[in-house]
Amino acid sequence: MSQYNIMIVDDHLVVREGLKLILETGEQFRIAGEAENGQQALDLVEAVNPDVILMDLNMPVMSGLQAMEELKRRNNPTPVIILTTYNEDELMIKGLALGAKGYLLKDTGRENLFRNIESAVRGETLLSADIMERVMNARMQQQEAAKPAASGAGPLSERETYILQCVARGFKSKEIAYELGIAERTVKAHLTSIYNKLGVDSRPQAVALALERGILQN
Repeated sequence: MSQYNIMIVDDHLVVREGLKLILETGEQFRIAGEAENGQQALDLVEAVNPDVILMDLNMPVMSGLQAMEELKRRNNPTPVIILTTYNEDELMIKGLALGAKGYLLKDTGRENLFRNIESAVRGETLLSADIMERVMNARMQQQEAAKPAASGAGPLSERETYILQCVARGFKSKEIAYELGIAERTVKAHLTSIYNKLGVDSRPQAVALALERGILQN
């Protein structure tokens, strides 16, 4: 069985200890390191080379978002799963735009934690239905749903919007293809069209921009 190295970044000791206790019940996980803030995480990440980082958002010295921005600037590909609470919906949207591979409430259960980590290791973005609902509601509360900005590429088609909705909920291309009764390569072609129309180059960026523009709704 493959073993994944996990770094935990949170300024609360009780959160770090709780996550460690859960992870240690799984033979496939190993605690590679822990940090109290984003700066400590950046100082440690190259040395421990984690497979996944569990990152808090609000921390002293350097926030989780700032640390993610620096990891992106350094071209560090380590996937990040954000640890969140019930009052950080706007920050979650920003984290999604920075490429977060998932979001976990700090009191998440064992199976959900394991599933999110394994998904991140595979390079997939996993967003649970409750997290997506919170993110969408946060955007809708801040502003009236806006139409996509006009561009030479045109707005998303109904099918493209549906595919992007599936992506936002964590579906893989193969699963979307099965749902729609089309070839997987056709789904990938739709995704390429979506990226071109939105001016992005990844699934997380496409979802983040679609949320900002009000394209994705409940």
